[in-house]
Amino acid sequence: MSDLLADTNVALGVSGSIAAVKVVELAHELRRHGASVRAVMTDAATGIIHPWAVEFATEHDVVTEITGRVEHVELCGRDGWADVLLLAPTTANTVGKVAGAVDDTPVTTCATTALGAGVPVVCAPAMHEPMYDHPGVLDAIDRVESWGVEFVDPRIEEGKAKIATEDAIVTATARAAGDRPLAGNRVVVTSGPTSEAVDDVRVLTNRSSGRTGRAVARALASRGADVTLLHDADAVRGAGDDGDVPYADVVDVESAAEMTDAALAACADADALISAAAISDYTVDQHEGKIRSGEASLTLELSPTPKLLDTVREEYPDLTLVGFKAEPGGDDETLAAKARETLERVGLAFVVANDAAVMGAADTRALVVRPDGFDAYRGSKLGLGLRVADELTTAVREG
Repeated sequence: MSDLLADTNVALGVSGSIAAVKVVELAHELRRHGASVRAVMTDAATGIIHPWAVEFATEHDVVTEITGRVEHVELCGRDGWADVLLLAPTTANTVGKVAGAVDDTPVTTCATTALGAGVPVVCAPAMHEPMYDHPGVLDAIDRVESWGVEFVDPRIEEGKAKIATEDAIVTATARAAGDRPLAGNRVVVTSGPTSEAVDDVRVLTNRSSGRTGRAVARALASRGADVTLLHDADAVRGAGDDGDVPYADVVDVESAAEMTDAALAACADADALISAAAISDYTVDQHEGKIRSGEASLTLELSPTPKLLDTVREEYPDLTLVGFKAEPGGDDETLAAKARETLERVGLAFVVANDAAVMGAADTRALVVRPDGFDAYRGSKLGLGLRVADELTTAVREG
């Protein structure tokens, strides 16, 4: 699927929340992204999901007690197997014990060992909302966070602090476990379509789903960047996505003008802008109310919108900029030549160019066009996002 967690060993600590029923799919998702997973369970967790199910999901024996093999050291010691310890779900009981170095379960013993050995730790809380809001639990979270532990914020729904999505947990795990070449860099990403209102009901828009932009934002976050994502959340949900982007600060925009204004504001303290959005090339004066249907004909006068990259470049002449270029059909050389025109005109670090036919598709094929040549990429959009993150790392270091 992607190499978000390629060659990463994840020790998965499972506590006694009802969210433990999601651990099988979480383990599968970690492995789909390249990780090897070994699980550790509290006694309470084994009462919710059988260790055999977790063994099936991880293809490794599950630790349910600490024996003479000193499993906590084997997994999370200084020379241990794990590259990262993921506590998912993390109960109020577990986070309190981790904060107090109380080691009375295999999971908390692994956590104390990992923290002492410098192994990264990620926590995904899951509990009833009043427990999550308890001052003692919040103090424990603050204390553990001060030690460098990464928390994946839960989703507050129906009076519960529900465990974060698998995407959010996998991304946080990759961020904690891997190199962070973009740490300390703030990157703005534009994503998805924009819409130009014709009247109170109708809009002019395009077929973009925003999947590529969100994949780029996720990849950047996994490489350590602080990401601001500009997109239309309603359009994302309309394309079949729940719109959950926990790995970025999200600014909701709709029109090309709103996207441009938001980009100018967000870039004031940014290190780079990646414009992956399919921004409307034309806008129209909005009619008041609703245009009556059934008319014989209707003429709309379209006006060109300013190019976002040109506008940002004028305002921030030294900012690292990356563009995306979609063109219908054509061979690679023609597509690369068109992309290079934009690259040279605006002074971009590189351009990602693709056939417009891949808009809305799950996978993609694109060219990464640099001043000195181009490379082709084919695969998942998250894989393309990682490729973009690697190119941006080089551009930021050189620029």
